[in-house]
Amino acid sequence: MDLMLSWLGHASFQISGKKTVYIDPWKIDGEPHDGDLVLVSHSHFDHFSEEDIRSVLKEGGTVIGSKDVVEELGYGRGLSPEETMDFEGVSIEGVAAYNVEKEYHPKENGWLGFVVAMDGKRLYYAGDTDSVEEMKSLENIDLALLPVGGNFTFGPEEAAEAVNAFSPKKALPYHWGDVIGNRKDAQKFGKKSNVPVEILSPMETLELE
Repeated sequence: MDLMLSWLGHASFQISGKKTVYIDPWKIDGEPHDGDLVLVSHSHFDHFSEEDIRSVLKEGGTVIGSKDVVEELGYGRGLSPEETMDFEGVSIEGVAAYNVEKEYHPKENGWLGFVVAMDGKRLYYAGDTDSVEEMKSLENIDLALLPVGGNFTFGPEEAAEAVNAFSPKKALPYHWGDVIGNRKDAQKFGKKSNVPVEILSPMETLELE
């Protein structure tokens, strides 16, 4: 089965395959209630929205998130960096996401990126992060999703340097066009990357064959 990835805007994604997985749902249109699994990287408002989690989570679905997110929600499964969980055949690996010289995302908070393995594909969602040592050990990534807006995360050039270091098959920029960043940041990321880059507009979909 081919995977379908939809960029929902800013840092929000939907992955559709054997299961439907949402990552950091925010500003969701309507109440689809089709999410088998909702991943939440950290507790900043533009990534952690209880209202949007409720709107996408189906009955019997599961939330996996950073431990502070799960504590605030009062339900779900808390995940730490370097920890792996399985959800009905979908593997979720926590990857550390943090700032190196800024205070927005401290390493000690245990905030997350994710490697999602489903239907024979491995997708990496970086979360809000700079270029960190933990990225260098990533292997066999079919699609890497990286923030490029700068300030709160790395900018397009640093994001390209990071993705060039672990060489996924393809990369896609996010964290632009809403809170921070613009299409020029996404385009600069594409020009600096040594791997093929897809730039989507909000609500556009990419098929992973």
